[in-house]
Amino acid sequence: MITTGTARSGRRSAGIAILGTGSCLPSHVVGNDEVAAAAGVTDEWIRLKTGIRSRRRAKPDEATSDLAIAAGRAAMEAAGIGAADLSLIVVATSTPDQPQPPTASIVADGLGAGHGTAAFDVNAVCSGFVFALNAAQHVLAGSDSPYALVIGADVYSRILDPADRRTAILFGDGAGAVVLGPARPGRGLLAGRLAGFGAERDLIEVPAGGSRLPASAETLAEGRHYFTMNGRGVRDFVNTTVAPAITAFVEEAGFTAGAVDHFVPHQANGRMLQDLSDTLGLPAGRTRVTYEDFGNTGAASVPVTLDRAARSGQLADGDLLLLAGFGGGMAMGLSLLRWQRTQPSPSTTYA
Repeated sequence: MITTGTARSGRRSAGIAILGTGSCLPSHVVGNDEVAAAAGVTDEWIRLKTGIRSRRRAKPDEATSDLAIAAGRAAMEAAGIGAADLSLIVVATSTPDQPQPPTASIVADGLGAGHGTAAFDVNAVCSGFVFALNAAQHVLAGSDSPYALVIGADVYSRILDPADRRTAILFGDGAGAVVLGPARPGRGLLAGRLAGFGAERDLIEVPAGGSRLPASAETLAEGRHYFTMNGRGVRDFVNTTVAPAITAFVEEAGFTAGAVDHFVPHQANGRMLQDLSDTLGLPAGRTRVTYEDFGNTGAASVPVTLDRAARSGQLADGDLLLLAGFGGGMAMGLSLLRWQRTQPSPSTTYA
């Protein structure tokens, strides 16, 4: 477990803040009826079990980097900077364009980032964005470079088995991004915590396509390249591991659940999020959600939800935000921050 930059209430931030947010959701809307038949369920069943009404699907010619580039541009516009100002680009994804090079390199080129801008990927599955956020914060804190772009992006539609009701009904495609830069006094990232639980790694996986099980006619025929998930095991993991870890993290940072103005969790499943919010004792109405419209967008879900909250005017200067990513690995990433108000910017981008 890694703890970063823990701050007590009233202390100044570490000097790094979110200066702008952006997101990109594909234009193709997929309602429950469209996925229900192949999965052997109904629209009513999906709503009852997950709370999801629709999700987005990338076009055949759209890849993870395309969504990431659009989200990154929106975040930079909101922050008032250009690609030449960036010293670092981190892309959190478990659905890269290709095994090599990093998707972040493709994004850097697509954005027109300056020659020498560092770019790398982070794969912590649905926790990836918060892992990337913590990594970028530390890079900036130890350098003279002022700005970094952190993106969470996934195109899960490429790796779903339409007949698997445990996964096909949940996931959507999308990308969300933030620009990190200098914080004003009393604002910015306060504390972070990253944790892994490798013994439970088989709860979420794509078995084939790597060095253990390289792609072959056999693995393709067996469907070993599809995303698989043990839903009951994941639910138990969230209840027994994630919930108490979040409570401990908030308290060790010098706060209580009641002090959190906005809880921005990974949008795993609506029913799961309701249970988690209740367990944490968060006041009603403080959990920010997008799962109804976009489903579970993997590493994109936290930044997409954050961007929607920011652009709708829900986030006030000085509000306390709790970001929580959890998922495959198993892994968990947490971050506390004081919101630094940004300038108004255009609405969410749709590819």
